[in-house]
Amino acid sequence: MRRFLWLFLPTVFLIARAAGDAPAVDVAAGWLRLFDGETAFGWSIDGEARVVGGVLVLGGTRTTTAVSPSLGGGEVQLRYRIEGKEAPMMSLGAGAARPADDARGERQRFRLDNRKAAPIAKWTIPAGTQVHVTELAFRPTLTQSLLDGKTLTGWKSFTGDPKREKSTFTLADGVLTVKNGPGDLATETLFDDFVLQLQCRSNGKFLNSGIFFRAIPGQYQNGYEAQIQHDFSLPMPKSYPVDVYDQATGKATGKREVLSRARDFGTGAIYRRIPARSAQAKDGEWFTMTVVARGRHLTTWVNGVQQVDWTDHRPPHDNPRNGYREKAGAISIQGHDPTTDLSFKEFRISPLERN
Repeated sequence: MRRFLWLFLPTVFLIARAAGDAPAVDVAAGWLRLFDGETAFGWSIDGEARVVGGVLVLGGTRTTTAVSPSLGGGEVQLRYRIEGKEAPMMSLGAGAARPADDARGERQRFRLDNRKAAPIAKWTIPAGTQVHVTELAFRPTLTQSLLDGKTLTGWKSFTGDPKREKSTFTLADGVLTVKNGPGDLATETLFDDFVLQLQCRSNGKFLNSGIFFRAIPGQYQNGYEAQIQHDFSLPMPKSYPVDVYDQATGKATGKREVLSRARDFGTGAIYRRIPARSAQAKDGEWFTMTVVARGRHLTTWVNGVQQVDWTDHRPPHDNPRNGYREKAGAISIQGHDPTTDLSFKEFRISPLERN
């Protein structure tokens, strides 16, 4: 039996490197750190891997296959060096880009034109060879803007229940601000698989909001939710029970405990499903959130650091509260409660072809 090292499924999340200590990429410009300098979170690795002094060391005494997170088209920036007599096999994206097989740590940059999600980097490393990764970053190409900066054309506020129509949504100087709540502002266009990126600012302390996706059209906040709530102030990690399902049958098999200092799942969480790993955003400051939906697989990044790597193994259901929803749905902005005061800009998306 082959042994697999799944580094992206620890029950105790290691805290990712703070934004200021990581390799210099501009997270405000949409760059994602696929290696955060501390962990191999989000990767699947069959073989040997460890992080030493901010370097991801892949390979060793036996053949190792390492696969980074999967995304669509965009730019890749990476630095690595190879130790050993036999060169590893490496591909980027769908395989069109071929990085150097004799790299010595120089920075390389490539552009990927994937329309389908594919691993940004994949190495097959023969026994006796190692790959030392110091940087792997990706900036997705976003093909559509959901906010034109002037009007709310293409968006619709929820109506039908006065108790859920309290929020105001105003647009000025390219910034959309939501105040008061509850309320909901949804896109008229529906999306299933996509890469979504936006900038947000919470204009108060520990305010609550979220971005719903694959939301049922016309219904109130009924979709998967990427949580926005910056409170990671718990003195000790909180235990979040996460449902576990059999991948073949979809039957519930139990729960696993995931620890996080987030008080209410945290910014970047998939709310009620899995908490965020670490505090990467601050109230009063613009931050960048990235949400990727690929079939059952959902991932998020906050200021370039991956927060969630979750696969929805629940049985299929039209209602995402009750099971896995694969159908396209709206993307919506949550007005949570009377204290709501958040601003949004640079709302961009790139649909992905379903694999």
